[in-house]
Amino acid sequence: MSPKAAQAPSRLEPPPLEATELSRQLLKAQEEERRRISRELHDETGQALMVLRFQLELLLGDAGGKETEAKIREALEVLDRSIEGLRRTIARLSPRVLEEFGLLTAIRRQAQLLAKHTGMKALLDLPHNWAAADHDIEVALYRSVQEALHNVAKHSRASNFAVRLEVTSGKVTLQVEDDGTGFSRRTAHTRGFGLTGMRERAAALGGSMKIRSERGKGTSIQIQLPLAKSAAKANAAAALRHAS
Repeated sequence: MSPKAAQAPSRLEPPPLEATELSRQLLKAQEEERRRISRELHDETGQALMVLRFQLELLLGDAGGKETEAKIREALEVLDRSIEGLRRTIARLSPRVLEEFGLLTAIRRQAQLLAKHTGMKALLDLPHNWAAADHDIEVALYRSVQEALHNVAKHSRASNFAVRLEVTSGKVTLQVEDDGTGFSRRTAHTRGFGLTGMRERAAALGGSMKIRSERGKGTSIQIQLPLAKSAAKANAAAALRHAS
């Protein structure tokens, strides 16, 4: 299902060490700010909407006529859609599934949601035994999957998509591809595909990103990130255990 491409891959060379460390600290600050906003949305906005919903249900029970009842039910439907949208926003801001269940489950959840809401077929090729890596690396991988699949859903018009994760020689490689319409470099910038943020996140962790896309032949995004020696050894040992 790998899309062929005529364009040369887009590469991003790792920045100097000082710039990498600064970028990494900025990423941490961004993640912490996202968590703070997520908590506030959940604890304040979310709770306020639930109280409002409860009050509307009480009014529904005391509705004095069919017209009033219909308006309250309509308001409840709008409110339920707003609550669901808020939950999706909170999930995008704070990767709770990543922190609670780990990277592989978080990736599976993202793929399942996309397949469920779009009807696309998903192909997942993930390590059978993933030894947890550096938290920053896992967050970067999860955010990259999140952004890439968001692009697939919004722009690709694909029938199939694939997410692959592989650990080799002290590095982890993530590849997300689809068989959709593809895009040009100019289109990617004007339509806000979020590729710049993905590039910067990879570069901040000393990694690189390649993009292959061609009109009518789909898109492939590949991100490589270095693993700490301890994580690389742990993943290699996990792979050996599974092989045996």
